[in-house]
Amino acid sequence: MSMVDTINKKRLGKVLSREELEEAFNGYFQGNIPDYQMSSLLMAICLRGMTDQETLDLTDIFIRSGEVLDLSEVDGITVDKHSTGGVGDKTTLIVASIVASLGLKVPKMSGRGLGHTGGTIDKLESIPGFRVNLSREEFIHQLNTIGVAIISQTAHLAPLDKKVYALRDVTGTVESIPLIASSIMSKKIASGADKIVLDVKVGKGALLKTQEEAIEISRLMKKIGHHYQKDVDTMITYMDIPLGTSIGNALEILEVMRILSNEENNYLVALSKALAAKMVQLGLGISIQDASIRVEDSLKSGKAYKKFMELIEAQGGDISGLRVSSHTQDILSTKSGHVIDMDAYRFGKLSLDLGGGRKTKEDPIDPKVGIVLKKKIGDDVKVGDVLCTLYLREDAPFIQEDLTSYYTFQEEVEPPKSVDDSVEIV
Repeated sequence: MSMVDTINKKRLGKVLSREELEEAFNGYFQGNIPDYQMSSLLMAICLRGMTDQETLDLTDIFIRSGEVLDLSEVDGITVDKHSTGGVGDKTTLIVASIVASLGLKVPKMSGRGLGHTGGTIDKLESIPGFRVNLSREEFIHQLNTIGVAIISQTAHLAPLDKKVYALRDVTGTVESIPLIASSIMSKKIASGADKIVLDVKVGKGALLKTQEEAIEISRLMKKIGHHYQKDVDTMITYMDIPLGTSIGNALEILEVMRILSNEENNYLVALSKALAAKMVQLGLGISIQDASIRVEDSLKSGKAYKKFMELIEAQGGDISGLRVSSHTQDILSTKSGHVIDMDAYRFGKLSLDLGGGRKTKEDPIDPKVGIVLKKKIGDDVKVGDVLCTLYLREDAPFIQEDLTSYYTFQEEVEPPKSVDDSVEIV
């Protein structure tokens, strides 16, 4: 069957066989299928969906395009964590540090930014010298030595997914449940961890917009994990507002350091603790109550912060060289009232426009730009108050748009909707 026939078949909502999927995706990987035809197939999948079997087949095709990492040489239980993506989501860096400090091994293969959402690898690369590409031997050695390693998707692990992932990011084909599930799970299976915790985000600032979509992708990823005999658990968390107070790569690294130093106490901290406790529970086979106590101790004792510093040093990073832009702009409110909502999606798009993300595959990222939020849900605001501070490219003009519209105000003062109450963990 020709690629055009395959595209048309999926456009009509029909089921593609394993052979048809292999011919299309492996053909693209080998350079026989051009970007524009693969983009058309991806769009047809976005619009028409895939069956569970199609998704399982595509996941397996992604996995078989490269190697599966053998972690048998790692001493101890390996636990991985992945998020489906959100605005200001730096939980991986917090959680991995906590869990590794408690004796579990955290082998983490992370991605770059996708659409308006940030990527863990982009954040780490804002640290001068930080190496996101390690050899297998270096990866295993680091896991056995300090218990945690975070690397980018290598050329050898699910390389087909890496190529498709980059195309999805710039062709409007990001928000597809089967494509998200197959992409995430192919990397997780290829990474070789024994146990996997998935943070499935839903809301305005997430790739998934409804609770039903989040439940469906949770079911699908658990099914894929079971197929490969992996112990997979999921948490569904809301992403209507940005996570934490910083959006942007270097700015988010600084926020991670504050959280691990016990200088912050907000929803991001609570979520990170919950995810870490879930990983510890799964990895050590203890109760969630005992796991939560150990997580709290790791943070309060400074063990988690020390582990993060060990991670940076082990991968060649120089945290003293981390820089943010000196060209800043305070955004003043043109309204008064009580903040009851914030639009995470618009903040994510703004960070992208500032240079903190990619609009094409070739776009460079400026790690120094971003947004620091000065007002949060529950705060009272007066005209002229600083809502947020933008960190702009050094030669960029000031933003003229009135960003007050990114916030929702309530004129009548009612009991404040706290950040903790605004996000539900299912």
